[in-house]
Amino acid sequence: MLPFKDKNHINKLLQMADNAEETKRLTSYFSRLQKERHPFYLTLNELQEILKWKLRKQFYRQGTKREVNTNENVIAITSAAFAVIHSDKDFETSLKLRLLCTLTGVEVPVASAILTLCFPTEYSVIDFRNWRQIYRVDKRRTTYSIKEYLTYLKTIKHWAKEFDVTPQEIDIAIWQSDIEQRQKK
Repeated sequence: MLPFKDKNHINKLLQMADNAEETKRLTSYFSRLQKERHPFYLTLNELQEILKWKLRKQFYRQGTKREVNTNENVIAITSAAFAVIHSDKDFETSLKLRLLCTLTGVEVPVASAILTLCFPTEYSVIDFRNWRQIYRVDKRRTTYSIKEYLTYLKTIKHWAKEFDVTPQEIDIAIWQSDIEQRQKK
């Protein structure tokens, strides 16, 4: 069952999202960088911005652990991940996620956030709110396998196509819908 009725409902949820402006700023910024940087990559500071966006209040929880990441490593790893191209899109996504997960403190949810902010028309963020809405489970999850992400992404892309929005917009609408439902309880 969809957590929204129609495209107007999706647009309303997008406007209500508490991080809507920051999401727009970051996606615009990374879109501009893709035109300027060949090959495209992220710096350590840009990765930190994505981590703050994704992790919010939990950003500082593993800060010391992530300090091992260097600017040079972040550039090399993100450049390699973004350069992966394959005719099998699931295999391509899997490789990108695996490469991004070699960064300390990056697992599938954060890797999906990196891909989503950089490529919002192709990816969406996986997290416990969206998982709960799509699969109707109450248990809060924080880890996901690449296989689970690929299945999740297929669902998100199906709905994005159905409602003529990006996967990122469906992702945010589902996330906000979960917040709205939880506030009513």
